[in-house]
Amino acid sequence: MDTSFLQIALKVIGGLGIFLLGMKHMSEGLQAVSGDRLRKIIGIATNNRVRGVFMGLLITMLVQSSSVTTVMVVGFVNSSIMTLMQAIGVILGANIGTTITGWILVLNIGKWGLPILGIAAFFFLFSKNERVRYVGMTIMGIGMVFYGLELMKNGFKPLRSHEEFNAWFQAFQATTYLGIIKCAAVGCILTMIVQSSSATLGITIGLAAMGVIEFQTAAALVLGENIGTTVTALIASIGTSTNAKRAGYAHFLFNVIGTIWFIALFPIAIIGLSNFVAWKTGFNPMEIDIDSMDEKKFGIIITTGIALTHTTFNVINVLVFLPFTGLLAKFVTRLVPEKEAKEVAHLTYLDVRMLDTPSLGIIQSKEQLNFMAESVEGMMNQLRVCLDGEKTDQIEQKLFHREEILDNVQKEIFLFLSNMVSGQVPQEVTTKAHMQMRIADEYESLSDYVTNVLKGIKKLRENQMKIEGPALKKLLILHDRVDTYIIKINESMKEENSDQLIWAITEGTAIGQLMKDSRREHLERLQKEEVSPLFSLAYTDLLNFYRRMKDHALNIAEVVAGEK
Repeated sequence: MDTSFLQIALKVIGGLGIFLLGMKHMSEGLQAVSGDRLRKIIGIATNNRVRGVFMGLLITMLVQSSSVTTVMVVGFVNSSIMTLMQAIGVILGANIGTTITGWILVLNIGKWGLPILGIAAFFFLFSKNERVRYVGMTIMGIGMVFYGLELMKNGFKPLRSHEEFNAWFQAFQATTYLGIIKCAAVGCILTMIVQSSSATLGITIGLAAMGVIEFQTAAALVLGENIGTTVTALIASIGTSTNAKRAGYAHFLFNVIGTIWFIALFPIAIIGLSNFVAWKTGFNPMEIDIDSMDEKKFGIIITTGIALTHTTFNVINVLVFLPFTGLLAKFVTRLVPEKEAKEVAHLTYLDVRMLDTPSLGIIQSKEQLNFMAESVEGMMNQLRVCLDGEKTDQIEQKLFHREEILDNVQKEIFLFLSNMVSGQVPQEVTTKAHMQMRIADEYESLSDYVTNVLKGIKKLRENQMKIEGPALKKLLILHDRVDTYIIKINESMKEENSDQLIWAITEGTAIGQLMKDSRREHLERLQKEEVSPLFSLAYTDLLNFYRRMKDHALNIAEVVAGEK
C-alpha cells in the first residue's frame, strides 16, 4: 500500500511540476509577445474603478497568475507608482483574470499536450526571429500545462480504488455547511503551501476529472483556493509602506468576505450552476458517474462546471464589491493606520517581486531613475544656497546624505536590472534595462560632482578663503546655467523624448565656452595678483566640476536618444 501511494505521489508531483513550469513559460512568452502593450495597460490606471478592473483582468490574463498581479500591485503601491484606489480596482480585475486558467483546461486536450510541447520547442530553440521564439515559448507552455494535467489525472486515477483514501475523504464532502467549510479550508491551506492558485486548481480539476472527488466538493475547494492565493500578497506587503500593506489587506478581505457569502448560498448556487452546465452540455455534473460514461467526456463536463463556478464566484464578487471600493479603501485605511514617522515616498531599493514580470519591472526601475533625477535637481538647489550662504551646516549634511542615498539607489538599480535580464527576457526589455543602467550611473556621477563642489567650498573656508566678487558672480551664473541644463535633460529622460539631443549638444557647447571664459577671466585676476594661487587652484577645480556635470547630463541625453 505504501509503495502504491508512493507511485501515485511521484506521478502527481511530476505532473504538477510540469504544469507549473508550463504556466511559467506561458506567462513569460505572453509577456514577451505583448511587449509595450503590457506597459500601456499600466498607463490606463486611473481612479476610475472600471478601468482598474479592466486593467487587472488584462494583466492577469497575460501573466497567467493573480498572485503575480497582486504582488506586482503591492510593489507599485509601495513605490508610489499606483494609488490605493487604483490598486483595489486592479486586484478586483485580477480575480476575474485568474479564471482563464480553468477555461483553458476545459479544452481537455491532454493527449495532445506532449506533441504541442515538442513542436513548439523546436520553434523556441531554433528560430532566429525573437517574436517567433516567444510565441513558441507560449505554445510550449500551453502544451506543458495540458501534459502536466494529464500526468496528474493519471496519477490520481488509482485513488478511486483506495478504500482508505475514500474513507478519509468522506469527512470532506461538500454536502453540509460544515463539509463546505472543511473543503474551503483544505483548498485555502493547500494554496497557501504551494503559493499558486493555478496549481491547486489543476490538482482540484485532476481529482474531479478522474472521479476521485465529487463536483460540489471540487467547487468548495475552489472557494478556499481564492482565499489561499491572497496570502501571497499579504506576505509581499511585509516590510512595505502603509499603502502597500493596505492593498494586501484589501485583496484578503475581498476574497474572504466574498467566500463567506458564497458559502452561505452554496447549496442554491451549486444547483443553479449544475443546471446551467446540464443545459449547455446535456449532462448535470452533480448527477453523472465516471463509470457510466466516457472518461474524456466526464472530464470535460466536470472541468466546465469547476471553471464556471470559479468564474461565477469571482465575477459576482467583483460586481458586488465594485460600488463599494471607496468604503473598502476607507476600511483598510483605518485597519492599517499611518505610521507616526513620516514615510519616504520613494524607496532606496527596488522590489525583487517585480523580477517575474520584466515588462513591468522596467517601469519600477524607471521610477527610481525619476527619483534620482529629482534628487539631483534638489541637490543643485541646496548647493546654490551653500555657494551664496553663510550658515549652511544642516544643508551640507543633507547634501552629503543625499549623495550616499543615490549611491545605494544606483547599486540597487544595477543589481535589479542585472537579475531581471539574466533570464528569458525580450531584446526590447534588455535594451531598456541597459539604457537605465547607464542613466543611473550618470546620475550617480552627477551627485558625486555636486558634493565635489561642496567639498571644494568647505576646503576654501577651512583655509580662511571665501568666494566673493566677480568670482562668485561668474560661478553662480555657471551654476544656474548647468542647473537649467540638467532640469531640461531630466524632463526629456522622464518623457523618453529623443528629440532634445541637438539642443543638448548645442547648449552643452555653450556651457563649455562659458566655463572657459570664466576660467580665462579668473586667470587674468590671478596675473593681476587679485587672488592667491591657492584660491585660484581651488576655484579652477570648481569650474571643472561644473563642466563634468554638464558632460554627464549630456551623456544622459545621448542615452535617451539611443546614441550610447
